[in-house]
Amino acid sequence: MAKTKVLHIVKSLDRGGAEILLLETLKLHNKEEFEFYYIYFLSWKNKLVKEIEEQNGTVINLSSKNNIQLLFKIFKLRKFIENNQIQIIHCHLPWTGIVGRIVGKISKVPVIYSEHNKQERYHFITKFLNKATYNWQHLAIAVSEDVKNSINENINPKSKVEVIYNGVNTDSFNRNVDSKLQFRRDLKIDDATIILGNICVFRKQKRLDKWVDLFEKVNKQYPNSIGLLVGAGILFDEIKSYIKDKNLEHKILLVGLQTNVKQYLNIIDIFVSTSEFEGLPIALLEAMSMQCAAAVTNAGGVKEVIENSVNGFMVDIDRIDLLEESVMKLVVDENLRMFMGTKARNTVVERFSIKTTTKQIEDCYNKILAI
Repeated sequence: MAKTKVLHIVKSLDRGGAEILLLETLKLHNKEEFEFYYIYFLSWKNKLVKEIEEQNGTVINLSSKNNIQLLFKIFKLRKFIENNQIQIIHCHLPWTGIVGRIVGKISKVPVIYSEHNKQERYHFITKFLNKATYNWQHLAIAVSEDVKNSINENINPKSKVEVIYNGVNTDSFNRNVDSKLQFRRDLKIDDATIILGNICVFRKQKRLDKWVDLFEKVNKQYPNSIGLLVGAGILFDEIKSYIKDKNLEHKILLVGLQTNVKQYLNIIDIFVSTSEFEGLPIALLEAMSMQCAAAVTNAGGVKEVIENSVNGFMVDIDRIDLLEESVMKLVVDENLRMFMGTKARNTVVERFSIKTTTKQIEDCYNKILAI
């Protein structure tokens, strides 16, 4: 039986949440039924290319420097689709969604669009073009109910919007005590030191300056604590300078972009997020799967994961000041940390497994082909 050919169109293949999801679902997809292609545009954002190719994904770069240049790749995309007999186009994030819908309409190939953020957060031009082309697709996948509601309120689409939560490989993302102790020693961190951490792209929505302020307050009350920030982005140098200005460079470790985030999650005691908005952050799900206790803001789909005071602590996005109390509860009470870490992992295992996510996506593909 011939395989179904699926083309993913994505702006970059760096280590962002949407991109990581592409890699992790590829590892579990039924390769006897589906064949996957990946076209991306920002050639310098290519950290996942090798790993996708190792999973038998075919990767093509149509180099573009900005969103306008993406539009000029439409005819190359159309030619690729025709030459390779692509049967489904699956787009991720708005500008590639816009381009994919246009190409799909021209080529008469069904389009699925995955939305990872709320419409209110996009530039007005992006929102306008997104809305103008939205009904050219066959199905939208929202990563949370919050994202789905945003689509319905701002676009009111004719095509169906289905929620498929982001997922984590819970077999892989599982705490290993021996590795934890060894890596702490490698980093010269005492076993008794409490590590507050976050893994994210350094951009404005993460409010990492607030994260640093919060850590400073916690550290004054509990000096045997260390901050750990994993990731990179346009604000990396700014946050690095901010940490230096506060004389915290010996208290907060900035380790940059890492291929293996598991070893860092494995040593984090408390995952702290100060985000202003999110779709459904994969880093949070990974941290919870690794039994990190969580103290977060209720940004976007986070409220669909965290049950306050049960599997983590959660405060309103406008009340970051209240996170200090929540974090301190976890810092001083080891039993509470362990309890919430266990509850966190159980939540992810039961509701946010990558196996479930992958199966639901494949079901969408088959439904589209049956129309």
